[in-house]
Amino acid sequence: MPELPEVETTRRGIAPHLIGRHVTGVTLRRPDLRWPIPPEITDLLPGQRILDVERRAKYLLLHTKVGSALLHLGMTGVLRVLPPDALVGKHDHVDIALEATRTEGPRILRFTDARRFGCLLWQPAGETHDLLSALGPEPLTDDFDGDLLWRLSRGRSAAVKLFLMDNAIVVGVGNIYASEALFAAGIDPRKPAGTVSRVRYARLAAEVKRILAWAIERGGTTLRDFINPDGAPGYFFRELQAYGREGEPCLTCGTPIRQVVLGQRSTFWCPRCQR
Repeated sequence: MPELPEVETTRRGIAPHLIGRHVTGVTLRRPDLRWPIPPEITDLLPGQRILDVERRAKYLLLHTKVGSALLHLGMTGVLRVLPPDALVGKHDHVDIALEATRTEGPRILRFTDARRFGCLLWQPAGETHDLLSALGPEPLTDDFDGDLLWRLSRGRSAAVKLFLMDNAIVVGVGNIYASEALFAAGIDPRKPAGTVSRVRYARLAAEVKRILAWAIERGGTTLRDFINPDGAPGYFFRELQAYGREGEPCLTCGTPIRQVVLGQRSTFWCPRCQR
């Protein structure tokens, strides 16, 4: 599943082609993705000018005066900016048509999703969609730090990796980046969250920020089904220290990396470097 860096990479890729343009039409080739596509997408979005493209957690919002189109890429979703006559594929479910500009002809924003676990919903102006209302702070802002993690973790017995992946605690730290941040911070992912010290949480928060920022710079961690909007894959996957390396030597100490399943997700760690 695309994680925060992939979604942020997508936002940066599509935003220059969308902001300031009017939507001239919406084509829905099916009435639903993960959930039914609400009528506002075809009734209200056409004719509106896109004011901004925002990312909140792993969601993308196309803001207009009357409301926002809310998108999630799910497991296999991809957004691309294409010419209007681009050939339509089997899994190309939505086209949002955009007016021409002085420097560029008309374009479409195409949402392709083979498994249809993504979504296209509507957020009325001045409101917060239910999917966003209970989310924690963004990890790359000042609202997220070690003190927050330490305070919210007190009394919690869940594994620290699952705690870090809880979107009510902090958004967008998915499976890959949680494993990488815990490795960099030297914390055993199985350790109960409530037993991690304030000092160690400070280091963990710093590593989350560093790794996510670096992954965004490098284009994200490309999994099998994800490519960037311009068609080029990300390259952060080549620099993973723990995730997906079961049995391979730790790049720090040489001890074989281990794997365990936590919360139905594969977790990788070094038994010597992470305590």
